[in-house]
Amino acid sequence: MIYAKVGEASMVYTGDYNMTPDRHLGAAQIDRLKLDLLITESTYAKTIRDSKHAREREFLKAVHKCVSGGGKVLIPTFALGRAQELCMLLDDYWERMNLKIPIYFSAGLTIQANMYYKMLIGWTSQKIKDSHAVHNPFDFKHVCHFERSFINNPGPCVLFATPGMISGGFSLEAFKKWAPSEKNLITLPGYCVSGTVGHKLMSGKPTKIVLDKDTHIDVRCQIHQLAFSPHTDSKGIMDLTEFLSPKHVILVHGEKPQMAYLKERIESELGMPCFYPANNESVSIPTTHNLKMSTTERFITSCATEQGKQSLRKRNLIHGTGTSEMNDSDEAVAEGVLLMEKHKAPKIMCEDELLQVLGMGRHLVQFETMNPSGLEAAVESELKRAEAADLGSEGK
Repeated sequence: MIYAKVGEASMVYTGDYNMTPDRHLGAAQIDRLKLDLLITESTYAKTIRDSKHAREREFLKAVHKCVSGGGKVLIPTFALGRAQELCMLLDDYWERMNLKIPIYFSAGLTIQANMYYKMLIGWTSQKIKDSHAVHNPFDFKHVCHFERSFINNPGPCVLFATPGMISGGFSLEAFKKWAPSEKNLITLPGYCVSGTVGHKLMSGKPTKIVLDKDTHIDVRCQIHQLAFSPHTDSKGIMDLTEFLSPKHVILVHGEKPQMAYLKERIESELGMPCFYPANNESVSIPTTHNLKMSTTERFITSCATEQGKQSLRKRNLIHGTGTSEMNDSDEAVAEGVLLMEKHKAPKIMCEDELLQVLGMGRHLVQFETMNPSGLEAAVESELKRAEAADLGSEGK
């Protein structure tokens, strides 16, 4: 998450986040900030997920049933994040169940990602940090690298392959080979964009996938969809928004109907103006600029003194000793001067204090009343002086 501040205006841009801890990473954390704007992802703007443990049990049960029947399990996943999460889950389960069926990684990128997880163990969940001294959870005992030639090997196995949406690459290659068999299983753990093979599989159980005019894939395998996406759900978005309490919210990275639903919830339940602009659309967010300033001790004392005088006048009126009218809404006002100097914080002070800062003495302007004859003489004298000045300029 990125926090940006310009002057007194500030905002947070979340990127992708999850408010629920994983096996390998903790929940998203951020300080409570005073924000004008929160820009948050909204991938699952309308989804409320069930128990994480229930999803894990369902996933393990489906995988175990498939490999026990001699089938192959294809898990299309991104190289970073879900691959490590599900590998930890399967590796632990394989250890407990004493299974000897191979679990494979197809992507060299995933192996590199695992290396960085080992190096940056301090960024992982507290559970991993606590157990790291005894065993590094990213040293998977039952997971090994997959060679392309293994794709036609007989017998059961589990394969993690990229990309996660089966839009190309090795996950698509394995899908072409394994989809026609009823014994095999395709498990889709994350979000798939419309138009990809993964999205077509999630939208229903198709019997045929048409890639192009020359490539048709018979789909007889089992299809299992589980919400193991790293994105937070609708509850997580609402929780973060309520925690940060920004003045305005912008939703990005989502689908328009779901974003419209979440916008209504944020505005009705949290009372925050919310926007979900289309690509290239501009949004103008008003901000309030507050000027912080200090006051001198003497000015505070003068305010207190004036307040005391005001209270005394009110008491006198109540007891019938005052002569002037006073309303309950009348407030004591102490006059001060706001001094704003370059590269210094603004400060409110008394008038005498300002004179000391400027090194000046108090100047007074006095007016004297003139009688009519004296005023006429002064005006006549001024007119003659002006005429003399005009004649002098004409002579030049």
